[in-house]
Amino acid sequence: MSEVAPRIGTLREKPLHASLKEWYTQPGDRVECPVDGFVIDLVRGDLLIEIQSSGFSSMKQKVLSLLDAGHRVRIVHPIPVDRWIVKVDDEGTILSRRRSPRHGEPTDVFSELVSFPGSMAQSGLELELVMTIEEQYRIHTPGRSWRRNGWTVLERRLVEVVESHLLTGIDDLIGLLPEGLPDQFTTADLATHLGRPLRTGQQMAYCLRTLGALVAVGKAGNSVLYQLR
Repeated sequence: MSEVAPRIGTLREKPLHASLKEWYTQPGDRVECPVDGFVIDLVRGDLLIEIQSSGFSSMKQKVLSLLDAGHRVRIVHPIPVDRWIVKVDDEGTILSRRRSPRHGEPTDVFSELVSFPGSMAQSGLELELVMTIEEQYRIHTPGRSWRRNGWTVLERRLVEVVESHLLTGIDDLIGLLPEGLPDQFTTADLATHLGRPLRTGQQMAYCLRTLGALVAVGKAGNSVLYQLR
């Protein structure tokens, strides 16, 4: 008999978001609380906590408005160090389950932070990177997601929280730079030392340069040379 996956949620709140909110909530926290015209996931004293699994751009105006109003805001962002790809059919029956060869790192946050990197220079904004193990459920939808041969992401589910990293300012972002970098380096150098794709190096350099942590000092061929300010 084939294994049947847990019923796919039909509520607006996705399973990963709901599980992280439950994991993160402490006694005394107020849940789904209205603040200055926005609904906040968790309110802990004077700290506003938003769980955001992806798409920082969608919350840009909300975060900036809350910061401008003088609030402390913490974005809790999950990054999967391990991900299980679970394929299901239209009935929710599991067809296959395999481990993804990709493993997340804290530096993956720069792919989201490019939406509003300058905000990290504002007083009151914090990022908490929650390193997780998750399941990603996929269903076959012909004509969509050609990169995955028609397999689209249905939802993500939390399996385990491994650890977390709290970033409270520019210095903490600088701390994500890899060891062994030369005094002057390119985005390709960044990517190589990180062991990540070139795009990650480019996103990291863009964010840190926007924040004034990196400065362009010349060129190596067609590549910009950076160094810490």
